[in-house]
Formats: sequence, structure tokens, C-alpha cells
Amino acid sequence: MCLCLFSSVSSHRKKMMYRILLLLMMTCCDCAGTFKVKVTQSFYQAEENQDVTLEWTFTPQDDPSLHSLFIYCLMYTDFEVSRLFRLNRGVEVSESQDEQFAGRVHWDKDVLKEGRLRLHVSSLRTEDSGIYECKVMTEFGVDSTQTWLDVIASTLRHKSETGPETGPETEPENEPETGPETGPERFNTKSWGWMVLSFALSVSAVRYVLSRTRRCFAPVQWVRGFFKRI
Repeated sequence: MCLCLFSSVSSHRKKMMYRILLLLMMTCCDCAGTFKVKVTQSFYQAEENQDVTLEWTFTPQDDPSLHSLFIYCLMYTDFEVSRLFRLNRGVEVSESQDEQFAGRVHWDKDVLKEGRLRLHVSSLRTEDSGIYECKVMTEFGVDSTQTWLDVIASTLRHKSETGPETGPETEPENEPETGPETGPERFNTKSWGWMVLSFALSVSAVRYVLSRTRRCFAPVQWVRGFFKRI
């Protein structure tokens, strides 16, 4: 019985020593800089409602089952930190994803074996702008790096809100004038008006002259009639 107890204690110590040595090896690998996480692009820009693919690369591991792979991705803004993606032993943990990215983040499992993490973010929003960081941990070590995503407002929405770009007081060029007083008609109407006005003025002038003439000759006619009666 004592021998069994001693053997069980020894096996437990062996496991503990193995874990400590493995941890030291991972730490040494990380310190030596053999395990690195990099981004293919340090800056991404896209319009809202579009899709974007964020990609990181890391030192590939020998385990094809990905059981020793842990990934944790976050998005940072000036106001908050959002959980974007989590992978635990090669299995996605969607429950830990924030509501902002629920159903909008997809990943390529096949390329993970090659040391590539590709996250597809669909239906972008302006509030998705920020710093994206992914931390990768494997049997070779732990490392993380960041990239920046800028989501700009859609130009179509901007035009629909502001309306068509037209000047406030612009008029179409070379547009022919319309109406009763355009072109030759306006000239003829104006000429006839002046003719009627001139004729009326002339008639008035003649009447005035005749009336004055009658008044001037009235005494002469009276004198002639007086002498005739004598």
C-alpha cells in the first residue's frame, strides 16, 4: 500500500514537473522572439454596409487538430472595449462575442493550420471604427498585435440626406422665352400700342386747335352778322 501511494505521488510530481517545464519552454520561446503575430495591413478603410477581411499571421503549429490554439480578439475605441472573436482550443466561443458583432463575424478555419487568422466582418457600421487586436497563444508562445479600421459614412446616404447638388438660384441656359410678349409678337404689340396712342394724341390735339380757333373767330363772325343786319 505504501508503494502504491509512493508511486501515485511520484506520478503526480512528474506531471507537475512536465507542466512546469512546458511553461518554461513556452516562456523561453516567447522571450527569444521565435513566436510572432503580425498583421498583413496596419490600416483598413471601408464604407458602411460593406464587408472587410482582417488578417493576422502567426507561427504555425505542428498540431493539425488545433487543440493547443487559443485566440482572443478585441476592438478598442475611445469609449469602450468590445469582444470581437474568441477561439478556445480551436473551437469558436460565440457566447463571449459582444452584441455589436453578433452574426457579423466569420472566420476561415482551414487557413489556421497555415498560421493565418482571417476574420470577415460584414455589414460594417461607422461605430465599428477602432483598433483591432488579436492575441494568439500556442505551444510555441504568446504574442499579439493591432491594426486600425476606419469605417466612413456611405456616399449614397449622404447624398440622399443633403439632396441634389444644385445652385439655389441657377436657371437653365439657352432656354427660350415664352409668353405673349416674346419675339416678334412683343415687338408688334408694342408698335401697335404706340400707333394707337399717337393717333389718340393727334385727334385730341386737332380738337383742341379747332376749339381754340372757333373761340378766336367767334367775335369776327358776330361783327359780320351785325353789319349784315344793318
